[in-house]
Amino acid sequence: KQWYQRRVAITAGMSEVEETLKRIQAHKGVTGVIVVNQEGIPIRSNLDNSTTVQYSGLYHQLTAKARSVVRDIDPQNDLTFLRIRSKKHEIMVAPDKEYLLIVIQNPTES
Repeated sequence: KQWYQRRVAITAGMSEVEETLKRIQAHKGVTGVIVVNQEGIPIRSNLDNSTTVQYSGLYHQLTAKARSVVRDIDPQNDLTFLRIRSKKHEIMVAPDKEYLLIVIQNPTES
């Protein structure tokens, strides 16, 4: 019975995650949403495979470096959000203990 209850809780948690991702994707100007695990491996994406792999690897490295810089300045501090805007895109990264959420947006449409 405990196994079943745990499975139901995990399934409910996953559907909540799916709903959140759909809600983010529905925002005006959002062109991509990627969820990356601790190792930098994409586990969810609405982009093509090569773009997903490229963004996942590069933003995983950049986020690790940014987190390191924040901690070097103040060891009691931590990175909570990273936002980069270029001429073509705005990329927002929300790091967590286990995952990174990467959202790619067209800044002229938002």
